[in-house]
Amino acid sequence: MVAAPANVGQVAREGVHVSDAELTVEVTGPVATVVISNPARRNAMTAAMWRQLPELLDRLEPDPDVRALVLTGAGDAFCAGADLNDLAELLDAGDASIAVAAEERLASFAKPTVAAIRGACVGGGCQLAVACDLRIAADDARFGVPPARLGLVYPAPTTRRLTRLVGPSAAKHLLFTAELIDVERALRVGLVDEVLTGDRLAARVDDLTAAIAQRSAMSVAAAKEIVDDRAGPARVAWWHRKVATSGEAREGVAAVAERRTPRFAWQPPVGD
Repeated sequence: MVAAPANVGQVAREGVHVSDAELTVEVTGPVATVVISNPARRNAMTAAMWRQLPELLDRLEPDPDVRALVLTGAGDAFCAGADLNDLAELLDAGDASIAVAAEERLASFAKPTVAAIRGACVGGGCQLAVACDLRIAADDARFGVPPARLGLVYPAPTTRRLTRLVGPSAAKHLLFTAELIDVERALRVGLVDEVLTGDRLAARVDDLTAAIAQRSAMSVAAAKEIVDDRAGPARVAWWHRKVATSGEAREGVAAVAERRTPRFAWQPPVGD
């Protein structure tokens, strides 16, 4: 385990405490893991936790030692949604709610994000999982989008992100019925990328993030921006210029020729 930088260590020590609810950060080598913990409510997100998530991400994103981020839940659940004690605050704000702000910040995190999902992934939990780049699930995971059961309107940014991921028909099924679906159906519709037995989940997430961390950060960052449709023609041209000027391609080709692991060195410019 590589020691966390001082600022990240401070995040990990502080967490966010509301009763027994908290977000914590653990940094192991190049991977930061954000853990959702609210055991009394199956890891439901409190208002304080929604507010703090963007702050944690803001502090992790510029850290050059963090190459990937994992979002997971403590114990046997990912996240059972928003804490209903804070529902009035979320409803009053509509699409400007703290939950949507947290989702958008997670989706815009510049480095790859992986949701490691066990058990319940419902409502706000599904919202956060969908905002990640990849979703790896244990075979006991269950997914649901419950606003129609509660008489609520799912936020428009959240609805559109879900639809882009699973398609209109599967999104409508989740939204219209509020039914829980099992992990096999979630895999079929594209809501999750891989399914493993619970005892293999952690090892697979470790292997996946280790592989990502070994790749060119330049290539990964460019791919994420382009896939997420956040790179216009000028930005794409900027990325192609970086191929010529960064030395990443020369290093990658040399590593293949020399049959060694590449030593990619590119880091995003500060403030980019």
